Amino acid sequence: MICVSLGRARHKRMIAEHKYLVEQGAELVELRLDFIGRAVNLKRLIDDRPGPVVVTCRRREDGGRWMKSEKERMMLLRSAIAAGVEYVDIEADVASQIPRYGKTKRVISYHEFTQTPDDLESLAAAMAEEDADIVKIASMATTFSDNVRMLELVKNAKQPTIGICMGEIGMITRILGERVGSPFTYATYSADKKLAPGQLNWKEMTELYRYKQINSETELFGIVGDPVADNYAPLVHNTAFYEQDLNARFLPFRVPSNDLHKFMQSVRDLKISGVSVAAPHSQAGLEYCTQAESSASGIGSINTMVYQGKDNLGYNTDYRAAMDCISEKLKLKKDVEKPMQGVNVLILGAGDVARAIAWGLRHRGADVTVASRTMDNTRVLASEIGCRAIEWDQRHEPKINLLINATPIGMHPDLDRSPYDASAMTQFLVVFDCVFNPESTLLIKYARKHGCRIITGVDMFVRQAAYQHKLFTGQDAPMATLRKTIKNATSPVRLN
Repeated sequence: MICVSLGRARHKRMIAEHKYLVEQGAELVELRLDFIGRAVNLKRLIDDRPGPVVVTCRRREDGGRWMKSEKERMMLLRSAIAAGVEYVDIEADVASQIPRYGKTKRVISYHEFTQTPDDLESLAAAMAEEDADIVKIASMATTFSDNVRMLELVKNAKQPTIGICMGEIGMITRILGERVGSPFTYATYSADKKLAPGQLNWKEMTELYRYKQINSETELFGIVGDPVADNYAPLVHNTAFYEQDLNARFLPFRVPSNDLHKFMQSVRDLKISGVSVAAPHSQAGLEYCTQAESSASGIGSINTMVYQGKDNLGYNTDYRAAMDCISEKLKLKKDVEKPMQGVNVLILGAGDVARAIAWGLRHRGADVTVASRTMDNTRVLASEIGCRAIEWDQRHEPKINLLINATPIGMHPDLDRSPYDASAMTQFLVVFDCVFNPESTLLIKYARKHGCRIITGVDMFVRQAAYQHKLFTGQDAPMATLRKTIKNATSPVRLN
């Protein structure tokens, strides 16, 4: 069950949103009384409530906004119990001062905003002794292993327990609560109104992750990177899973660069079957592979890992997708050893995507030149892949057949810049922009205006996601769905 948290300054707004949520199917709503701007009229909020509620009045030290006296706060909580609300949230340190009464269930809570305590089991046991119906622990995740400990706590608890790791690192504890037996988890009403760090909104929980349908048989995949909160991979992959009626979820795993080893140690404990590997882990991730496809080893980075038994299998679907896009656009012959011999390519950028594409092109015989805004990075990439490095300011000088932008220049919200001048383009040039948000970047607009053949970032994104889907599930991806989903998500005008 999802408990949707409502925190509004006005009674009227909170009542209206509560009614709307129940109409939309919300089963439980948390009324955050500490957000009410004026004197709290509890009777007005709960007398004609459309559905069950958790009444909460959070102190500032516990992440709330209560500014009045502790005496007044305690009186509000006691009044809610006397009025017979379904649940009241009481902090563990004051639980003994608020006796049980009637049918109201007691959620005994603890909040820690700097770390996750070492001994969660002892803490939960002590809280259960405070006449708890439900124990709730919310602490800040500082390492990925905090998530594992918290989920294990909930799974093994004798008392009904809600265990949440706050922050972006801890998002998966909110999504996997039902799987481990949590009586409910928390979500916010809307994306712009988060009441706790890392909290997802109700729509994401119900539509993107389908929280209530996650069970012990659900196969878990995800994207591991830092950051991951705004990544489109969960949307695209989950949409594909649902279309094919697969009991699988694709989750956001935020893992800082110094925490990758803890994530890798945890994947089997969490029963994760595979991940998309994003920055900053693409090169470091290769070190954790027991086997890697030859292209991934040659490139020196992966963007996909599949866990089979004791093996970690590494792949680079960026490379595969880019080569497919280029081969199709240039109509390259498949039975030729060096199909790009004589093709002059300029790659802008020296990151993981640039590396993957440069390696693929060199192995197909292309003459590759690399330019990026950091010359040291350009030289390293060029020396490792075997191509030519030039200064960023020299990028318009080489005579080229294929231009590839592997920089973020032109990506939303940086819409008014192009990494390459329109004046240097001709109709004989093929322009490949790896940026997919938006699909029609300024570089792509310039290319269209000059009659160039184009490859968009959406073309590449869809192909690499399809390769990942096949690796994850063994099934061919629904290509049309992948394309429509990413285009709709990144378009300023939503598609039907």
